Amino acid sequence: MSQKTINFYELYSDKPLGCNIENNKFVFRLFAPRATSVKLILFDSPFNETGHEYQMKKDKDGVWELSLEGNLYGKYYGYKVDGPGGNRETFNPDIIIADPYSKAVASKNTYHHESKSLIINTNYNWEGDKWLNISYEDLIIYEMHIKDMTAHPSSNIQNKGSYPGLTELNKTGGLSYLKELGINAVELLPCQDFGNIEIPYNKKTPEHEFNEWGINTWNPYEKNHWGYMTTYFFAPESYYASDGTIERNKYNGTDGRQVKEFKDMVKALHKQKIAVIMDVVYNHVSNYDYNPYKYIDKKYYFRLNPDGTFETKSGCGNDFKTESKMARRMIADSIKYWMTEYHVDGFRFDLATMIDWETLQLITTEAKKINPDVILIAEPWGGGGYNLGIFSDLGWGAWNDLIRNGVKGYNPYDGRGFIFNRLYGLSDLNHLKVYTMGTLRKHGGHFMKTGHSVNYMESHDDLTLGDFIRIGNADISENAVIKDMDKHVKLNPKQLKLNKLAALFLLTSQGMIMLHEGQEFARSKVIAQTNAPDYKIGQVDRNSYEKDNETNWINYNHKNINIELFNYYKGLIELRKKHKAFRYSSDKSFTFLVSSNKSAFGYLLSGKETKDNDFIVLMNGHHQDYANFFLPKGKWSVIVDHKNTDANRGLNASTIRVPPVSGLVLVRQ
Repeated sequence: MSQKTINFYELYSDKPLGCNIENNKFVFRLFAPRATSVKLILFDSPFNETGHEYQMKKDKDGVWELSLEGNLYGKYYGYKVDGPGGNRETFNPDIIIADPYSKAVASKNTYHHESKSLIINTNYNWEGDKWLNISYEDLIIYEMHIKDMTAHPSSNIQNKGSYPGLTELNKTGGLSYLKELGINAVELLPCQDFGNIEIPYNKKTPEHEFNEWGINTWNPYEKNHWGYMTTYFFAPESYYASDGTIERNKYNGTDGRQVKEFKDMVKALHKQKIAVIMDVVYNHVSNYDYNPYKYIDKKYYFRLNPDGTFETKSGCGNDFKTESKMARRMIADSIKYWMTEYHVDGFRFDLATMIDWETLQLITTEAKKINPDVILIAEPWGGGGYNLGIFSDLGWGAWNDLIRNGVKGYNPYDGRGFIFNRLYGLSDLNHLKVYTMGTLRKHGGHFMKTGHSVNYMESHDDLTLGDFIRIGNADISENAVIKDMDKHVKLNPKQLKLNKLAALFLLTSQGMIMLHEGQEFARSKVIAQTNAPDYKIGQVDRNSYEKDNETNWINYNHKNINIELFNYYKGLIELRKKHKAFRYSSDKSFTFLVSSNKSAFGYLLSGKETKDNDFIVLMNGHHQDYANFFLPKGKWSVIVDHKNTDANRGLNASTIRVPPVSGLVLVRQ
């Protein structure tokens, strides 16, 4: 068959890709079906600009291959890929790209993110560590950023902002804090190696840089703090290693310690019975870095517009073509690698509707072959798509924005929810009842099982719950400049009630639970004073993706300022973990109670099904009026009130009054 008749997009290979040891040789393989030449460049140091070049050979399936003898551990390599020109092609043999299957990379702190692949021995002593295999219904997830949890001085962590920092115990922040709160899983914002640096602010860049968005007028920090711009899908982010630096033109990851330190972190979390979920981004890559797939074959790996430019339905540029056969294989290979090599318990997929259905099915099948109890969670929107329930058909969980918007609201002005006494749309009583039972399809919801509903009030995106309430309660405006941070953070009585009511609704509802870092003390994200030319310094931040500073770092002093709310969250977590009724009850266990106050609702939760106690949960969203409820027969005790989660107060009455903006939990004696 002549090369002209080959359908390059149908080529597929099962050969191991990347650098692997086979028959005592180091074998390098790269899938580049339309390339006309691929050279391997071998370096003794990551700082070398030139190395020894080897021409690779291409097989019939589009895989370029080379075998080398000798001990190559500790050396570095990259590729030069050449191919067709014209029509916005991006083959460029003058650029050295790292291996997309790199196990570790050394990367330079520039917006190019120039990298070399490190040939590293990844053997590790796991000391018997295994996946925790926590069921979906039992999960109480803490969404967190690796650096944020330990970077602030108040954390008292020695290795601040790093993987090792999250292994330290008996400190104010980090692992000890997570253990004290009582969560049983962390969801790590992206920590596959990513492009840390964005293009210079308000400066022109050369036309050949993938900058179809024009001059950077949006990011004065020139940083990507959250990490949603993955470059290497098999390599841990080296900025979070113990020698990580953000200094321009310096290198991270030169000795590969990030591999061991990531594993140490996972093992330390597992020892404390905390599962590790990774937030992974397979829908787009950065506009500006030397992401290898852009230079290996742009047309194969990316969705393009008719004029050959990158599609940007993700809103971030460079939408990945997950439906390409070897792109699909890469995603599955990456998931399997993190499960086996790093003992990761699960994954949250960013903008998951941008991943094609066949790839989603492959991920599910391959991941469950390794661990049938793997945690798979979708962000069920992206690229213009929204499908909350479809992932439930795969057995996945999905972020349930309906409960978020119904209870809290979708904006703090004209889109407030139940806790603000707004009972319309997603916040009406019928919807609230559906949420408490797990937002199931048979009740007009979206999920096949309660465990598939990821119930949450805030995430890294948009305002924190604490700031939503501060603004929604008209205590501050978004453009107000905060002068005294401690005074601003301190909750007034009304704010405290609103935060508690949202927490009570969340942590007594059926489904998987997710908290965002600092939610439990009403964290406020106020833009910190830096040298960056940000005219919004001192204002509340909706989108802090670019700020590697105290805007995002967790200030544990604020926990002490709002210790009552922290203890309320902690107590509700203990209650939920202790009683299966709040996790495993079907709709048969619910009997809804009626109040004359139309802004209140409650239910009797029978413990018969779960071999647990009987409970009553009552919530009043009205801001002035009490809500009166008749109690079912029996002797009842209040165990959660507007102040405490261990009230233990007996009742001798057939009715009970719930104060405004508050809730109660009762148990049958």
